[in-house]
This record gives sequence, structure tokens and C-alpha cells, in this order.
Amino acid sequence: MKWIFAALLVLLGSPVGAQHRYWAASYDSLRQALQRPQPDTSKLRTLVHLLDITELTEIRRREQALPLLDELLQLNQQAHFLQDAPYQELRKGVNLWLEGKNYTAAMDAMHRAVYLFDKAGHPVPRLLIDLAPLYNQMKASEARFTYFQQKLTYYRVHKVQENMAACYLVLGGSYRHRGDYNRAISNYLQAADLFAGFDHMLQASELVVAGSAYADWGNNQKALHYMKQAVDLESRYGIAGLPRFYTLLAVSRLQLIQGNPSEALRYAEKSLEFAAQQPDKRAEYTAYALVQKSAVLLQMQQLQQVRPLLQRAQHLADSLALPITGRPGEFALEATWAQYYTMRREYAQAEASWRQAYQKASAANYNMLLPKYLQNLVRFYDDHGQAKQAQYFARIYLNLADTLSTAQGAHHVAQYEGERLEQARNAQIAELRQAQLLQAERIKQRNRLLGVASVAIVLISALGVLAYQQLQVKRRTLAQLRQTQNQLVQSEKWAFVGEVSAGIAHELQNPLNFMKKFAEVSTRMVDGMHHQGASQDSELEQEILEGLRQNLQEISQHGMRASSIIRGMLDHSRAGTGPREASDLNALATENLHLAYESQQAQHPAFQVKLVAELSPDLPLVPVVPQDIGRMLLNLFTNAFYAVQQCHETGARVAYEPTVHIKTHKLTGCIEIRVRDNGCGMAPEVQAKVFQPFFTTKPLGEGTGLGLSLSHDIVKSHGGTLKVESREGEYTEFVVRLPA
Repeated sequence: MKWIFAALLVLLGSPVGAQHRYWAASYDSLRQALQRPQPDTSKLRTLVHLLDITELTEIRRREQALPLLDELLQLNQQAHFLQDAPYQELRKGVNLWLEGKNYTAAMDAMHRAVYLFDKAGHPVPRLLIDLAPLYNQMKASEARFTYFQQKLTYYRVHKVQENMAACYLVLGGSYRHRGDYNRAISNYLQAADLFAGFDHMLQASELVVAGSAYADWGNNQKALHYMKQAVDLESRYGIAGLPRFYTLLAVSRLQLIQGNPSEALRYAEKSLEFAAQQPDKRAEYTAYALVQKSAVLLQMQQLQQVRPLLQRAQHLADSLALPITGRPGEFALEATWAQYYTMRREYAQAEASWRQAYQKASAANYNMLLPKYLQNLVRFYDDHGQAKQAQYFARIYLNLADTLSTAQGAHHVAQYEGERLEQARNAQIAELRQAQLLQAERIKQRNRLLGVASVAIVLISALGVLAYQQLQVKRRTLAQLRQTQNQLVQSEKWAFVGEVSAGIAHELQNPLNFMKKFAEVSTRMVDGMHHQGASQDSELEQEILEGLRQNLQEISQHGMRASSIIRGMLDHSRAGTGPREASDLNALATENLHLAYESQQAQHPAFQVKLVAELSPDLPLVPVVPQDIGRMLLNLFTNAFYAVQQCHETGARVAYEPTVHIKTHKLTGCIEIRVRDNGCGMAPEVQAKVFQPFFTTKPLGEGTGLGLSLSHDIVKSHGGTLKVESREGEYTEFVVRLPA
């Protein structure tokens, strides 16, 4: 018996890269490849590949699949390249599904096709996933659940990873419809882990579904964790289509749950824009996006904008006969209408909409939505004094809640999360054991080599004496080299101490000289005042006292400058020594920008500076010493404000608007922060010295020259870089990069 699946090992080989390339192949590219002349066997392989990735849930795809199946069966009659029985059953099932007259017969044919593919050892994950909506059309949720449980058991025994992933995907949806979030999320995560080995698009889709389920379950932190993973996957692999649309909707819903309506509205608008770019699914996706945007606007109390959106969504839903749940997720049109009517105080329409939503969810066995709709019905009737109706729906809600709570865990973390950790620990233990075995084998090899070496030493014992003498010489030489190296290290240390001491002495000498001078002048003034005696003019005495007060103020200021220099050197020595915390760099930048601006305003109230902040919203938390990074940012902002103030005072530029600009964004492997001012810039010789300790361009007494040096050391202690970019007369920009 010839099976095509043995011949397709090249396409379905074990390497992970080949797996991903096979299942991520472009449908349109394969269709184009069929038009090119090629041998029958190659064309059969292309047809098999094309049918493997075809999504039969779309009517258009089912219509396209029939001629492909006919072509495959016709070619195989001549080439006898494969056993065509599974494809004959598949064609029969697709045709019956298209006719829409006998879904049961269509499902039986599909089951026989899957059975024959299993018998041949050919994975068909997309076909298995496509059976779920056919079951939904038959309103046979229990039969679907039983079938996929049985298939999962079979695939576990035979280790068919692709089909296991498909079963976990469908079972996750079944558990979620029942309101069993624990098992639903566990199945979604198991599906995502398996899809990671061959289909990144479905992996991202399952991570989003897991995050969405966590959000419905009340664990928003877990929801955000998995949605971020999905967004990263979609960006990394350029994933579009349904997974991308589902992600946009899910993030919008999560932001709404977390009380961020502006962000929720932004993602709802993105989903609308994405839907407009999908020619095949524009109408369906637009309906979902309109309902989500309406829900956001309702929370924002913008009722006037909601009605036209819901009317448009209702028109699309009626024309497409959209169910309450589909592949893009929950389609809560009736519930959104009910919320709108309630806020408008049109209570009769609100009641009808809530009842319609509840009836649709009940008919679909959609237990995930039933508790929410029942709660709203109970509140509605209670608010309107209809106690009998409120009690009726409250009893239904309590019975359903008891059923759901029995099936779920207590801590709102899916069971598979713990299993994942256990699997990771087992993998680590296996790696350690393998390392131990490898180490034991290496020790055996070394022992054998030592035995051979011992025999060699015995045979060349005469040379051993010479080798020993040479070894003694080398040891003495090595000892001398180490001693010389230690001397060089000590010399470098003392040289550094001397350099730093000279710098400190130089910087401290100026304030100390001023303090000495003003002290001597004050002494002479007091002596002169003493010799003049009490008969002198009181005005002259008052003038001398005023001079003494000014001298003492100068001495105090220069003493504070000396203290500032010493404090700066102590900050240098402590840079990067504090505990690191996962910090939000956007928050640190905003806080220190405001501190620097308030300080500048306090000194120069009349001087105005334009602040521009471009802070990336998807910046990850970075492990840093917050106090040190804050001090570094404060130094950069203070210097920027000083630069634009100086440029303004000198009048170097016409129609000058002082501006300080802060920008953060994520690069590959690092976070970049840019602080830019449109001051007068730096000359190249200044840029070369700007990070040297004690170097400053500020007037005497205004700066210690340690701010940028300290900032450079702080960034360096975090494993990052600090650079300056400047053009004289135009701008100065400091670029900070910290490892992410």
C-alpha cells in the first residue's frame, strides 16, 4: 500500500524549522504554485500541503477545497502515489457541509476522514479544529466534547503533537463555554505549548484566548501577562488575520475591565481599522469591533455616539446571522443594547434586550456569559420592584453558580500553571542527571589518559628530571612575574589615588582660598574697628558690620561649595551599590523632569520652557537602583534647563523658543532614553571632556563638574552607556541605553 505520508517526510520532517515552514505556508502562494508546470508527484504534494492548511470554517474556502480535492483524486488515479480513501471521505464531508442539508452526514464523513488520516499517521490539526464550528451548527456541544476527549486520549498514546494541540484548543473552548475557567485555561496553555513547536500563529491565538479567559475569571495580572506574550509573538513573526484581530479586541476588553477607557477605545479603534483592511472578513470583524467600541463609549458616558454604532452592528449581524459566540470571541450585541437602553432609561427595551441576550447564551450553552446576564436581570428587576422576576432569575443564577464553583479552583490560577512549573523542574533535573553522566564519562576518560601518561612517564623517566628542573625555573619566573604584576597594580592604584587627590585638592583649594581671604579681611576690619575706639562715627561702624556680614556669607557659600564637592565624590563611590528593583523608567523620567522644572521655575519664575515627552507605552520594567537612575536623570534635565536658559539670555538665536525633549523607546535588548535641549550646543573640545570629573563650563561657584561624571558612572554601573550628541549653535542630546 502506497501512502503519500511516507513520501512527504521532507515536508513534515522532525526539525522545528521545517515544521514551522510547513504549517505557516501562504495559502495564496501554494495556489500560485499549482499553476506552474510540474510533475504529477510534485503537484500532488502541493495539493496535500494546500489542503492541510485550508480552513474549512469559511464558506469560500470550502468552495475552493472541492476542486482541489477533485484534482488530487484525478491525478492520483494516474500516478497511484497515495491512498486516496481519506480524501474521498473529506470531499464527501465538505460537499455535504456546503449543501447545509444534512450536517450529521457531513460530520460522519469528516469523522471517517480523520480516522483514515490517523491510521496513516498523517497529522491534520486544521481539519480537527474545523470540526468544532460544524458541531456548533449542529448544536451538539456535548457530542463535540466527548469526541475530542476520545481523540485526545488516542493522540496522547500515539504521540501526535499536532493533533493533540488541536484537541486541547477545542476542549479549552468547551470548558470555557461551560464556565470552567480552570480547565479552559489549562487546555489553552497546553495547546499553546504544543503549537510553539509548529505553528506560531495558533500559539499566539491560544495565548490571547488564555489571557482573555483569565480576565473573565478576574485575574487581570495573568491576563495581561499572556496577552503581552501574544503581542510579542505576533510582532516577531508578522502574524495577521484572525489572531491579530482577536488580540486587539481582547486587549481592548481587558483595558476596559481594568478601568482604562481611553486605552480601551484606542484598541477598539485599531480593531476597526484592522477590520477595514480584511476583504474576506470585513463585515464580520467590523460588527465585533463596533460592539466593543460601543461598550467603551457607554462606560465613558458618551451615549450620543453609541446608537449609530449599535445600529450598524445590528444590521451586519442580521445580514450575516452572527451567533452570540464565534471565532473572534463573544459577540455581546444584545447585552450592549441593554446597557444602552438602561442608561437612556428606556426600560422596556432594556428588559427585552437582557432577556434576548440570556436566551441566546442559554441556547448556545454559553455558561461563560450566563452568570453575567443573570446578574444583570436580577439587578434590573430588583431596581424596578419586580420581586417575583428577580427571585426567579436569582434562583437560576445560584444553581448555575453552585455548578460552576464545583468545577473551578479556589485561587483563580489554572492547574496547568503548576504542571508547567513541575515540567520545568523535571527538565532541569534531567539536564543535571545528563550532566552528571557526562562528567562521569569524562572522569573515566581522564583516568585512562592518566594511566597512559603514567606508562609514558616511566618510559621517559630520564626526561622527567629535566622537565622538573625546567618546571622549577618556570615557577620562579612566574613568581617574579606575579610580584611585578602586583607592584604594577599597586602603582596604578596609588597613581589613581594621587590623580583623584590632586583633583579634589585643586577643586577644594579655590573655596578654601576664598574663605581664608575673607577671614583675613574680616579680622583686619575688626582690628581697625577696635583701634578707632568708641568715638568713631556710628555710620562707619554700621558699614564695617555690614562688610563683616557679607564676608561671613561668602565664607558660608564657599564652605557649602566645598561640602558639595565632597558629597559629589561620595556619590561617585556609592554609585550602583544599592538594591535593584524592577522599575518603570517612564515614571522615573516624568517625576525627575517635573522636579528639575520646578527647581528651575523657583530660581527663574519669569523664564518659560516648552516640555515635550514622548514616552513609549510598551516599555518593560527594568531592574535598576531607582535612586541612582533618578539622580542621573535629574542631572541631565537640570543641565538641559541651564543650557536653554543661557541660550535665551545671550540672545544668540532669533525667535527662540526654549525646549527640553525627553523620549523613551525599546530597542533590541535595551531601553533608550534621550534628553535633548535646543540650547547653544557644545564645541567638539567640550564634548571630549564633558564626562571628566571636575570639568565644567559653568561660572565659578555654580557647578562642581561632578554631575555628568557621576551620571556616567551610574549608567556604567548598570551595564549601560551614556553618550552625548551635540551641534554647536543648535542642540545637545544625551543618549542613555540600559540593558532590558
